[in-house]
Amino acid sequence: MKVAIIHDWLVSQRGGENVLDAICEMFPRADLYTLIYVPGQVSGNIARLNRHVSVLQKLPSARERYRHLLPLMPWAIERFDMSPYDLILSSSHCVAKGVRKRADAYHMSYIHAPMRYMWDRFDEYFAPGRYSPLTRMAARALRPWLRNWDLRSAGRVDHFLANSKFIAARIKEYYGRDADVVYPFCETEQFSVSRKPGRFYLMVAALVPYKRVDLAIEAFNRMKKPLLVVGDGPDRARLEKLARQEGAENVEFLSGIRGLSLADMYAKCKALVFPGIEDFGIVPIEAMSAGAPVIAFGSGGALETVTSETGVFFDEATVDGLIAAVRKFEEKSGKQGFDSEACRARGRQFNRARFQREFWAALKAHVPARIWSSAETAGIALGLEPASPEAGSIARNPRP
Repeated sequence: MKVAIIHDWLVSQRGGENVLDAICEMFPRADLYTLIYVPGQVSGNIARLNRHVSVLQKLPSARERYRHLLPLMPWAIERFDMSPYDLILSSSHCVAKGVRKRADAYHMSYIHAPMRYMWDRFDEYFAPGRYSPLTRMAARALRPWLRNWDLRSAGRVDHFLANSKFIAARIKEYYGRDADVVYPFCETEQFSVSRKPGRFYLMVAALVPYKRVDLAIEAFNRMKKPLLVVGDGPDRARLEKLARQEGAENVEFLSGIRGLSLADMYAKCKALVFPGIEDFGIVPIEAMSAGAPVIAFGSGGALETVTSETGVFFDEATVDGLIAAVRKFEEKSGKQGFDSEACRARGRQFNRARFQREFWAALKAHVPARIWSSAETAGIALGLEPASPEAGSIARNPRP
């Protein structure tokens, strides 16, 4: 059996690339295809695979300005020759699912999100001030064509996996297809530090509009409570200016924090603030794994990870809505508190071994026997065979 793994681009190691790492570990002899690759930016399991890059790699500044190449990405992904492969596994948040294959080959696509730039988050990505008026005009002109390609290319996928029920609903809405849910993971053991909550609240996020860091800043400025924002991104200057309005000094920005330093911040924060709508959301998993509760907007993937035992929700994406949630959190903390061990237990449910077991179970359930039989031995060797029928059923009916 020849296996190809496809990922949109490899320029950093984030949540999507961690999922890819786990898939690459399961298929160490697979060939890896990606549009853009930056050496030294990905994990060993990814880097050791036999790698193929697209023609876009040769374009000037492609590694730094790859997002500007979006109009060319459908063409580039279709140029990959998949004819030698029996099984194709795509990890897609943009165009990776659009590869062409042999009629008798099988393609399973793990969707982190449909092409969000062109669907539900177009206005956020191309908001005024983020790009030049010319770029925004071009994006608006290209949007119908890219959405049409995204819809047509979905027909090349034999079966979809989604990273949350929220994204499975998007797949159904946009593509008219069903999807099994296999939740992502974080390396939960990295966050097993002593819980010593302090006075500050914490946000960990890329500084881009849909993360709603602005909403958190305005809310905490009004409450005059300390908020630490960990992250970087194109909106940093605007957000720092917003944080300093009317002489406020309660919001602090940090960047380049990761590993044990980040785990320590989770352990010492009063609570994680999570005001955006995420497809899944790894950050709450990290926070809960460190024993910290979460204050989250009640939409998207957070509804599938945070529980009433591990945090509180707010239903209106407004400053007043977040302020009310913080007050509710503090009232609950004062009365009964949030059990750090309950938070840790919830976070640990979303672990790497579970992801691999459920991904494997989904493959066994859907890939035809004529293709699958040659992978059985590898799966048993990796310890991915479920111990019981119930252990392998979660991919079709997830209950985290």
